Amino acid sequence: MSEAYKNAGVDVEAGYRSVELIKEHVKRTNIPGVLSGIGGFGGLFELGGEYKEPVLVSGTDGVGTKLKLAFIMDKHDTVGQDCVAMCVNDIVCGGAKPLFFLDYIAVGKNTPEKIADIVKGVADGCVKAGCALVGGETAEMPGFYDPEEYDLAGFSVGIVDKSKIIDGGKIEVGDKIIGIASSGVHSNGYSLVRKIFNIDDTEECAETLKKYDDELGASIGETLLEPTKIYVKPMLKAIEAVDVKAISHITGGGFYENIPRMLKNGTRAEIDKSSFETPPIFKKLQKLGGVSEHDMFNTYNMGIGMMFVVPKDQADKAVEVIEAAGEKAYVVGRIVAGEKGVDII
Repeated sequence: MSEAYKNAGVDVEAGYRSVELIKEHVKRTNIPGVLSGIGGFGGLFELGGEYKEPVLVSGTDGVGTKLKLAFIMDKHDTVGQDCVAMCVNDIVCGGAKPLFFLDYIAVGKNTPEKIADIVKGVADGCVKAGCALVGGETAEMPGFYDPEEYDLAGFSVGIVDKSKIIDGGKIEVGDKIIGIASSGVHSNGYSLVRKIFNIDDTEECAETLKKYDDELGASIGETLLEPTKIYVKPMLKAIEAVDVKAISHITGGGFYENIPRMLKNGTRAEIDKSSFETPPIFKKLQKLGGVSEHDMFNTYNMGIGMMFVVPKDQADKAVEVIEAAGEKAYVVGRIVAGEKGVDII
């Protein structure tokens, strides 16, 4: 152990303890193809031979300022799932199956138990996505981050046969749009969330966040920390069962930015906002913040975390498949002719 390094604020021994504590969580994520355990310089994963023209699809993201809620609530075992979700949900939009994930945790002070909580959430997310946690990095950076704070990011790699890539090219006027329910705010728009709820580092704020709210059926803090839903397994089942022509992950930018990303030129999405349930947290944010309806749909998922397009005669079956996989689904709209974009009616 380097005493000089420890005196500079970096505890190498704490790093070793962190690795020991997270091994059990990493082990839960092992799937066929994993060739290496944690601790090496690179994670090894062997591709299977069932793909004729395999194409790798990658995604990377972080959790953003939602982490501030984790700091204030001192709850760190769910944000890892957020990190995984933001990556794998993007990957499945191309029709790909996530294979593995790696995380990066930067901390002001390495507290092994906190690192283990964070990685537990990452492992939970990987299990839900059916992918392996094959490695990661924890960087202790005293003087750069506050001792009680950290940042969390990651990336994932998936695979799809070239002939099965989903890119919106087969969309036709009259196709139906299926929406899958979200678990709440997910991991976007938290700078606005914190402004509306006056979330800061004070003890008074922490107490307010922990108070039960009748409208929400939980505390504000619990509601806002609800982890991002992972849609990989339900979407892969839908892809097998029906003709999925396009998929959109409703993240930052809400409906107005994300839905057009799955459309082809000459098509437009028409969304019926009365066709799905909007969770109480969004209504509370809009009312307290005086936020316009347009801005709400341009910032948040409003209760729909993922959408996909199918032929109109397969819409009911698509809903059945998603609900059989344990998620709530709705027929939320249709494809019409027009300039690429979205109308919310």
